[in-house]
Amino acid sequence: MRSLTRPEEVTLTINNEPREVIIYPGETLLYTLRGDALGLTGAKPGCENGDCGACTVLIDNIPTKSCLMLTVEVEDHSITTVEGLKHAPIQEAFLSQSAFQCGYCTSGFLMVGHALSLQGAADQGRLVEWLRSNICRCTSYQEICDAVQSVVRSEVE
Repeated sequence: MRSLTRPEEVTLTINNEPREVIIYPGETLLYTLRGDALGLTGAKPGCENGDCGACTVLIDNIPTKSCLMLTVEVEDHSITTVEGLKHAPIQEAFLSQSAFQCGYCTSGFLMVGHALSLQGAADQGRLVEWLRSNICRCTSYQEICDAVQSVVRSEVE
């Protein structure tokens, strides 16, 4: 039985590697990832209530806002952060399409775009639906859409 107040050690699978960390029961995944033990700062704290998407990671290849997920909930799941993409096609597409400005939201968009590319083909409606989960205040969404569409299209051809 889990304690509701004491920290405990858990093993998380992050970017295909088992990582042991000590967490508190009410700790969010965002806090755990960014903490000293893991130091994975690609997921960003933005609104911290699930609206902006800057904290998006993949849980079993599904985009998930890590500010809303408790770490204890993902113990037996695969977590992918932007650090785990390692030169994925979506990263190159964002560079070639200039799909970023300040970069704060970029990791969240990369994670959503990567997850969509894993799904295969997507029409414009599905692409827009997926990207609505993230907010950017600096650049045009057109470049972001173009970057994601180029990866989705190139991976299904």
